[in-house]
Amino acid sequence: MDSMKFLTSPRLAAIKGLVHGFGQRVPGAREVARQAARDAWRAVGSAFFLRQVHGCAIATPPWNDPPEADASVTGHEGHLLAIETADCLPILIVDPVQKRVAAAHAGWRGSAARVAVEAVNRLIAMGSDPRRLLASLGPAIGPCCYEVGPEVEEAFGAQGAAFFKQGPSVRKHLDVVAANRAQLEESGVRSANIDSLDLCTRCREDLFFSYRRDGANAGRMISVVGFSRASQL
Repeated sequence: MDSMKFLTSPRLAAIKGLVHGFGQRVPGAREVARQAARDAWRAVGSAFFLRQVHGCAIATPPWNDPPEADASVTGHEGHLLAIETADCLPILIVDPVQKRVAAAHAGWRGSAARVAVEAVNRLIAMGSDPRRLLASLGPAIGPCCYEVGPEVEEAFGAQGAAFFKQGPSVRKHLDVVAANRAQLEESGVRSANIDSLDLCTRCREDLFFSYRRDGANAGRMISVVGFSRASQL
């Protein structure tokens, strides 16, 4: 089995004890990618996956059977939160002071449902100060390629108009990264504490799967975040 390679956020990489990464494509079925991610981080923790449904429900590990949710949070060292994407946006959020993390899966439906806001609110409810949170937005389909229909504009409402630009055809293109950055800022996360890899999954076939490009048989990339077990610090 091929090992999984990960891209990292310079902002998150500076946090002591934190492990994170935005996984690149691994040949084979989705379970192959899951196992590659588990193997990559086995020495520092256990990866917990979700049954993602393009909503805004939040789950907290541990669990045996993946719950139906699109974001997870934890303050437990060794619990690594995993998100699967193939054009949707993976969002990793870290409280470096209280050692809490959140991970979210945001396609257009999750973004319209404000899953990033729900994740930040859950961290705040746990005692985190949003001004201290750090967030990284991983690879996703870019506004260059994300052509959407009028139902997507309707789902975002008038407040989302700034995230849609006219494309070369009659349909508009959505900037899902800009939409989620704005939601994070609205939730109290400082703009200076947010970074983005700004890599388009549809354009970069050499690195990523893309549902828009590859169709229903597209594989999934795995993004992971969490604090390592105390014994590994």
